[in-house]
Amino acid sequence: MIRAENVSKAYGDTLVVDGVSLELPAGGITSIIGPNGAGKSTFLSMVSRLLKMSAGSVTVDGMDVTKTPSDELARRLSILRQDNHIAARLTVRDLVAFGRFPHSKGRNTKADKKIIDQSIDYLNLSDLSNRFLDELSGGQRQRAFVAMVLCQDTDYVLLDEPLNNLDMKHAMSMMKILRRAADELGKTVVLVLHDINFASWYSDYIVAMRDGRICHKGRVKEIMNQSVLAEIYDMDITVHEIGGRRVSLFYE
Repeated sequence: MIRAENVSKAYGDTLVVDGVSLELPAGGITSIIGPNGAGKSTFLSMVSRLLKMSAGSVTVDGMDVTKTPSDELARRLSILRQDNHIAARLTVRDLVAFGRFPHSKGRNTKADKKIIDQSIDYLNLSDLSNRFLDELSGGQRQRAFVAMVLCQDTDYVLLDEPLNNLDMKHAMSMMKILRRAADELGKTVVLVLHDINFASWYSDYIVAMRDGRICHKGRVKEIMNQSVLAEIYDMDITVHEIGGRRVSLFYE
């Protein structure tokens, strides 16, 4: 379990995340939603220790993220940031292999290479494994980065806006892969998402943030409610049930 207690982040006099206390359950997919500027990505960055907290604490299965050695934490928790710019010219296989660094320190064994191959195959990238990243489409590159994160073979996988720059077809494909990773590989997947319908369709839990605070949290059906969504986004929203799942439509 990931536990945050009174986590805050301030830039000067501006409080971006304001005293967030939250338990993210082990297993399944948890999506963090909310309007722009709600503090979603900032909170996720603090959970993964990419960003220093102004106050509060975060533990992962009881390990304090600020005190746990980096290599030990990296074997339990991995994160894909929103911006993934790599200056070096790498192939897909080179990139995915970086995921083994916390385990092998760059000296990959046969077991490491097997996991690299499995991760490439899991993201349907086998035919592209020797292609350079700059030769791929945006969707293919995003899959390569997700393969790298899965190759790290951690219990917790954190993804900040993994659907960025993906069209509807590729976004759906990505969410299906992440759903499989949670169900088949036993990963705990935590996502920051803007599309609440993807969150509704593929998640087990939803956490909603607004103005740097948690405003709602719970199972999908508890959040995909007209009055709850209207409070989160400050606009009128209708919710419809399709195939046992709830989807939303915005209107003025």
